[in-house]
Amino acid sequence: MVKHSPVNIVPGLYPIDAGTAEISEDPFTPGCWLLTLNGAESSQLNPDQPTVLGFEYMRWIAAVIEHRFTTDTALKVLHLGAAGCTLARWVTALYPKAHQVAVEYDAGLAALARDRFGLPRAPALKIRVAEAGEVLAAGYPDTRDVIIRDVFADDDAGRPTTPAHLTGVEPAEHAARQLGAHGVYLVNYGGGPGMADALVEQAALAEVFAHVMAIADPAMFKGRRRGNVIFACSQAPLTSTALGGEPALTRALLSDPVPAQLRHVSPPSPGRTRL
Repeated sequence: MVKHSPVNIVPGLYPIDAGTAEISEDPFTPGCWLLTLNGAESSQLNPDQPTVLGFEYMRWIAAVIEHRFTTDTALKVLHLGAAGCTLARWVTALYPKAHQVAVEYDAGLAALARDRFGLPRAPALKIRVAEAGEVLAAGYPDTRDVIIRDVFADDDAGRPTTPAHLTGVEPAEHAARQLGAHGVYLVNYGGGPGMADALVEQAALAEVFAHVMAIADPAMFKGRRRGNVIFACSQAPLTSTALGGEPALTRALLSDPVPAQLRHVSPPSPGRTRL
């Protein structure tokens, strides 16, 4: 049985290395809490129901994992970007044999999560204070089943964006090396309106991985708003026929409280990228 740290959630402001974290009650979901970093919502914390995810992009990531791996799999998961470790708690709840590493650059935030959010203890979950790009580049071949990239920093306009050194072909190659022939790379792209940067991201991933899918709601695909696109990437088919295959994943995404579409990404060709 996986051991957890005690839940000790107390609302208030907490100093972290990069500024201020705030824990507050979720006004829309009784019993849940919001973790806000320098004014931007980062995680929803659900102490009693770790399998219930409040953010749609996390539910889309979870749907891909659920339709690829059976729950008795001893998953080896690397989280690039830890924050409140909401997805790590979800993985442990559904995959109790999993071993996870969550990489968080902010030591103060890592300590806050470990001290207050009821996280699984090592070896089920280890929090590593480090820079995500360095960890990704230094990983050994064939050592991960899942890598989740969920790293953001404020740009010059104060909007969250993925650091440039984590985008492009080279970081995708680092992820592919660690994942080997069967692992899954899950990328949380945030941006818009407009999809220009997403198309660049897509092209880099499609250059490295044989199978790439994009998941988003219709308005995001049409470039009408700022939001999230999840790119799911692997050298093998992204869904398991034993778990219903792609039709089951498609139904799960469409039945989400924020219905999402699944689109296959075409390999890049000169002068053409598309979603």
